[in-house]
Amino acid sequence: MKKAIIFVDANNWYHNLKYLLKPSTIDIKKLSEFISEEKDLNILGIRWYTSMPDIKDNPLIYKNQRAFFGHLEKKGVKIITRKLQKLSTKEIKKKRQQFIEDWDLCEVCKPFVEASFLEMSDNFQKEKGIDVWIAIDMVKEAIENNLDVVVLISGDADFVPAFNLIKQIGKEVLSCAVSRGYSNELRQKFPFLILTKEILNKCLKEYEK
Repeated sequence: MKKAIIFVDANNWYHNLKYLLKPSTIDIKKLSEFISEEKDLNILGIRWYTSMPDIKDNPLIYKNQRAFFGHLEKKGVKIITRKLQKLSTKEIKKKRQQFIEDWDLCEVCKPFVEASFLEMSDNFQKEKGIDVWIAIDMVKEAIENNLDVVVLISGDADFVPAFNLIKQIGKEVLSCAVSRGYSNELRQKFPFLILTKEILNKCLKEYEK
């Protein structure tokens, strides 16, 4: 059975799922078990990547978010958070370059990573760091041979360069998402799994059944 780690782009997951079901009703552990059975994978772990609200902006939202994270952690889910920032393209490129330098990549991999992560339009944008963080972690685990398959719960086309690199490293990739907002490019280039309402109904928390 192939080893896999699930990487959840929580913001993308939430904003697309909410048009189909209430996101809080889904048990991510059950969903991982479904993916494991469906694709015959040994899931080694689940990583949940999300932006973290500032307690000063809304204490109630912050408190609810912390409680939700605690619930996930009890299920063995690893939480990775980033604060929302507004940076110029120049600042973002500098941060991403520092990520790459700290990573200590080999001479073969480094050019591919730089080409993937440093390419961006010349403007100001909000940078949560979430997509970069997920992409770096996925590629890092592939390079270090800690998995056979990268499983991404997101339909965001921004992950295409990272998937290309992971394939070049010799590992497999799989994206999973609801149909809304699911990138055609992701589905055309890589293996994918559409999470239909029928599938998600099998992954509801016990009290929602």
